[in-house]
Amino acid sequence: MRNGNISVLVIEDEADIRQLLRTMLEREGFTVTEAMLGRDGVRLFHQKQPNLVILDVGMPDLDGWQVLERIRDMSDVPVLMLTALSTERDKVRGLNAGADDYLTKPFSRVELLARIQAISRRQVQRNEPIVSFEDGSIRVDFSESQVTVEGVPVVLTPTEYRLLATLVRHQGQVLSSDQLIELAWDDPSGLAPSRVKYAVLRLRRKLGWGDQDDGPIETVRGFGYRYRARAR
Repeated sequence: MRNGNISVLVIEDEADIRQLLRTMLEREGFTVTEAMLGRDGVRLFHQKQPNLVILDVGMPDLDGWQVLERIRDMSDVPVLMLTALSTERDKVRGLNAGADDYLTKPFSRVELLARIQAISRRQVQRNEPIVSFEDGSIRVDFSESQVTVEGVPVVLTPTEYRLLATLVRHQGQVLSSDQLIELAWDDPSGLAPSRVKYAVLRLRRKLGWGDQDDGPIETVRGFGYRYRARAR
């Protein structure tokens, strides 16, 4: 992936550092979106779906830990924490909270780009094609387009299969109704988000999970749907 196709969301309350990051990243061909406050960062993250987040820890409304928690509720997108705190305890806290790396201020352009490149390499390895998916109860064979629950084959319509496959391929990530329509329907033009709601209901019933969130397909109010894999 060329840098020009990689979008970066910078969430940082200090204007001079935001400008520095924008200048560094845009010179390398990245597309940059900025947020000054944590709440704005969460909103822009949902809207823009960036490929990478550079997140400051110390912000006046939501701090970096709170923003990271909200991002991890929606996605496993790489997050590089940026902070003036340099103790080992703070770094461990960031990594344990789901950050991919931790960069201490002040930083150099060379170090920043090296960290981003390392994160990108790990992300490419993480996104290698998946032949099948399996958790504690469900198995999806992508090569044969077959689904089994507790070892029993389940017959799905093509749209239901693509909906399930999309959710499990993005397990842990919240996908909006518009994103699911784009990814799971043959012809997404003119379809209302309500179509996703009823398709999810039918899919849950066919998989034996009922109408509610008692199975791994969860409704995240105000955002969309997420597949939470069960422990094997």
